[in-house]
Amino acid sequence: MTIPAHDITGLVLAGGRGTRMGGVDKGLQPFRGTLLALHALRRLQPQVGAVALNANRHLAEYAAFGTPVWPDTLAGHPGPLAGFVAGLERCGTPWLLTVPCDTPLFPPDLAARLAQAAARTGAGAVLAADAGGLPQPVFCLLRAALLPDLRQFVAGGGRKVRQWAARHGGTLAAFDQPGDDPRAFDNANTLAELHALEHP
Repeated sequence: MTIPAHDITGLVLAGGRGTRMGGVDKGLQPFRGTLLALHALRRLQPQVGAVALNANRHLAEYAAFGTPVWPDTLAGHPGPLAGFVAGLERCGTPWLLTVPCDTPLFPPDLAARLAQAAARTGAGAVLAADAGGLPQPVFCLLRAALLPDLRQFVAGGGRKVRQWAARHGGTLAAFDQPGDDPRAFDNANTLAELHALEHP
């Protein structure tokens, strides 16, 4: 049992303020000859039925990728959950899969394995876990029908993805099998970390 790829919209989250990277727009930093957000879109696109990008700055540059760009609709930069809301408001599929733009080595079978976990457990929200078992909550597969609940959670001051996901199963899908890349969920908070991820 699984959820078919065409029932999933993939959303690359590039709407943060990049404060730990000196305020630069992370998604527009170079990575292996392309821009980081475009790299993430290309890695995600074969895994899902449709893709889009969540961004709040440099919208024309992101639109040039040829992919829909969905800015936050919530004020005050309430973190990644604002990107979740923006995606759920616009996606035309029963499921949304979110990935951050600053983790370029995420698994090429991310969507399939999260979908299998969702189908197996019936959870409305499934989070990835890295090889050490640590949850990676911004890698989240969630039901589009959960939008009203998510809006209510954020309006009440909620900001933690794991806290919200726990209300809807919060199942973890472990990426700890032989052959899984141990750096799959390494993210770049600085330009030096980003450059380090460019090399095998």
